[in-house]
Amino acid sequence: MSDPTIKPYLVRAVHEWCSDQGFTPYLSVTVDSRTVVPLEFVKDGQIVLNVSANASRNLLISNDMITFSARFNGVAREIQVPMSAVGGIYARENGQGLFFPTGEGTGPEPEAASDRDDGLSPPPKGRPSLKIVK
Repeated sequence: MSDPTIKPYLVRAVHEWCSDQGFTPYLSVTVDSRTVVPLEFVKDGQIVLNVSANASRNLLISNDMITFSARFNGVAREIQVPMSAVGGIYARENGQGLFFPTGEGTGPEPEAASDRDDGLSPPPKGRPSLKIVK
């Protein structure tokens, strides 16, 4: 079992907020050995996934893992993202959301997440490689 962390609750909250506002929730992921994503879409160890209701199926955001199926170039794929690999979740339309440090350490997450929002370090790295996933 992993240590208790607020991260999965925040991911679920931002996802719900995006959906309620009619925005498209995007998940920024650092790909590691436990991440199951189409590797042909990974760039510089990162992938951005559209986790809207229209683009994903059977989305489950548990405390340890995000799982769903989605189509990539018309081919259905099963996706598994460990919560530790989630770098952020935000609305495609306006960039509002939350960004997190990645990795196993969960102790200073709330402070680091607020520091990241102020510094805006993750968005420039993830945004240039954004692609619409249908």
